Amino acid sequence: MAARAAASAGENACSTFWVAPNGNDGAPGTESKPWKTVEHARDTLRMRGHAGCTPVVNLKAGTYQVDKTITFDDRDSDVTYRSVDGPGKAVFEAGQEVTGWTPYKDGIFKAPVDISQPFYSLYAEGKRATTARYPNKESDDKWAPYLKSILFDSTKEAVHDQLGFNTGDIDPSWDLRLGTDWPAQVTVWSGGSWSWFTDTIPMLDINFTKKRTTLVYPARYGFINSGGGSRYYVQNSLSLLDQAGEYYLDYPAKTLYYKPSGGTMDGVKVFRPTQTEVFSIAGASVNRRVENLTLDGFTIQHTDFMQWYRYGWNGTGDSGQKHKYPKYDTQIEMPRNQWGAITLTNTRGVTLTRLHLQQTGFTGIELLFANEKATVSDSLLEHIGNDGIKVEGGYPGEGDLAHDNTFTNNYIHHIGELVPGDSAGVEIMDSGRNLVSHTVVEHGARYGISIESRPEIPNADNYTGGNTVKYVRLSHLAQDSGDTGPFYAYGVRNQPPYTPDASVSQMIIDDANADPSMPDAKPYGVHMDFGGCGFAFSDIKVTNTESDPYHGPSAGPCDTFANVSWEAGFDDSKLQYDQIGVLPSFPYEKP
Repeated sequence: MAARAAASAGENACSTFWVAPNGNDGAPGTESKPWKTVEHARDTLRMRGHAGCTPVVNLKAGTYQVDKTITFDDRDSDVTYRSVDGPGKAVFEAGQEVTGWTPYKDGIFKAPVDISQPFYSLYAEGKRATTARYPNKESDDKWAPYLKSILFDSTKEAVHDQLGFNTGDIDPSWDLRLGTDWPAQVTVWSGGSWSWFTDTIPMLDINFTKKRTTLVYPARYGFINSGGGSRYYVQNSLSLLDQAGEYYLDYPAKTLYYKPSGGTMDGVKVFRPTQTEVFSIAGASVNRRVENLTLDGFTIQHTDFMQWYRYGWNGTGDSGQKHKYPKYDTQIEMPRNQWGAITLTNTRGVTLTRLHLQQTGFTGIELLFANEKATVSDSLLEHIGNDGIKVEGGYPGEGDLAHDNTFTNNYIHHIGELVPGDSAGVEIMDSGRNLVSHTVVEHGARYGISIESRPEIPNADNYTGGNTVKYVRLSHLAQDSGDTGPFYAYGVRNQPPYTPDASVSQMIIDDANADPSMPDAKPYGVHMDFGGCGFAFSDIKVTNTESDPYHGPSAGPCDTFANVSWEAGFDDSKLQYDQIGVLPSFPYEKP
């Protein structure tokens, strides 16, 4: 009742409407007779209009089943949708519970799944289940162990779609369903000893004599370089289901297999995702933006992954579109992969606050292309398939579309669970003048915070400057990749003068140590890669890193330092520990 009283006190002259899981879209939308769906509230407000004021739509506690992405456009500006009973109480469920389990064998159970479309992730026993794989995961928190590719033909080092394997790594008796619409897959750190990107790609065929498997799609890089082979594992076969917490979907037979940890399905809840996106907030164009829309206090969970994944295009201009800097094709996600559980496009002043995003198949929150003055605050993001928060501006030199966004008082942990390569807690690409503050990022294979463009872009056409990062804690990151660090920058300032216009202050970094199988350069604390210039660092403490606490750009000294732990004279007393990380006002219990 206290939460409702506070909500009532903040109401304005505009009407207030109510939605509840047991409501009725034929009702008047009052507290005693609420509507049932957000979509009906949205459509009613579109029809009635609300010029000059901000209606509030109160969502009562409970579960709202998402059978289709909920979309907002520029007709939906200046409306607040909030969880009236408190943060996290209105739950948007993107999965459906699977029931009807019967014993199969060896502690494995099976259930029918009535589906018209397959799914590519599963959630069971309160966490993400693992697609049946070989070799088995060491633990829930690790991606290792791996197999390692070999050079099966001296002329095939640079190929992206043929992976060589050692005798015994792939068993001929496995049912891999090759040549069908539902084959086994490899998840691979392509590039040989470069551990930068992971690809998840279906297998096309296999030749045990030549010891190579051909993939349906090309990977990001070839599988061999002078440093050796690529780490990988095989997944998506019932033959590989032998560990508790693993699952296999036999999509042609519409049957799901799962091995529970306790040996029984009694009391075990299993959710199969039905949606990739829950909310899409997209104006019709750059000139018709969604403005000042607020989502407040929602839980969003159990979204889906995709049938195959590769980061970006393989080469310059591969997008097929003419751009001023076509090399940027290789730096961003392909259009098929530009989405999150919440996706913003063509917006201004959108606020996402007090959210709880958990167990997503891909990115949590994606700000795609033209978004400015957005705020993501006071939110808990946990067990995310790819990035926590991702900003992707437009192409360099084609308009400064993404800027002046604020990401504050957010706790983000266990990122990149399905895309360990290139995953970040907060990733900012071709976007400037953003603020990241009072933020925690914990546990990931690669970055905590990444700020990127391209190193060949002249400063005048590069929109990635002027970002501010402060009061941040990054820990247990760079756990499975190389040539990286929990704080990373690339292609931000590529030409002198390097006068700092970006600042990083009051930041703590701890534990950047990769899995022993990782063959690349060991993780740093702060890694300023090519073009990682124009930053002013102050009051930074880095501890427990496998390599140097700071690694500077190849351009030479182009950043400035004041009271950083990798230089003599560091004064720990200048760190404001009571301000670093999320604030006491954070609305969720910290993990």
